[in-house]
Amino acid sequence: MEIQERIDGRRARGEQSRRAVLAEAVDLASVEGLEGLTIGRLATAVGASKSGVGALFGTKEGLQLATVEAARQIFVEHVITAARGEARGLRRLCAVVRLWLDYSRRRVFAGGCFFQSTAVEFDARPGPVRDALAAALRDWDSYLAHAVQTAMDLGELPGLHDAAQLAFEIDAVFNEANNRSLLLGTDVPYVRARAAIEARLAGLGADPSVLAALPDVGTRG
Repeated sequence: MEIQERIDGRRARGEQSRRAVLAEAVDLASVEGLEGLTIGRLATAVGASKSGVGALFGTKEGLQLATVEAARQIFVEHVITAARGEARGLRRLCAVVRLWLDYSRRRVFAGGCFFQSTAVEFDARPGPVRDALAAALRDWDSYLAHAVQTAMDLGELPGLHDAAQLAFEIDAVFNEANNRSLLLGTDVPYVRARAAIEARLAGLGADPSVLAALPDVGTRG
């Protein structure tokens, strides 16, 4: 029993260390890219030995894959899970819009949206890291399209006939707001993103009282 307790304790400490290191890894990758995320670079950032970090992930690719998964979990927590407090349909779709804009604007990841920052590195580079990024983005596309489809099915977007198209448009607005805010150092793109999505939903027959739940974004710059 005593031996098992020591083993369990080491495992718990190892997992705690891994989570702490990954918290730094996702921020580094969002700013510097996944390709620049090496075991040595991460060890320096967290003040640990290279061998210690290497023992947690094995290889650079192992570190990259673990970082993508950690970022996916953080995104799900801040946007998808948080939106479940709203009723399915238009209210939840508006919550997703509000939460995504807040996720990017508050810099949950230091470099803005992790997946926008890293996907461009691997979009033409086959391999496990590209596959992991693509899978995360496909899951997000599917979730957003399903949220739109649910609002359609409930009759809350009477002017809409293609849920996937609207999901694509909303995501494109998100990405443009994220990228311009990072480059220009201002929150104004989030204001414009909110206005663009609200106008699109209103044009499709959305209830104005529900759209009022979309955020007014304070600006800097």
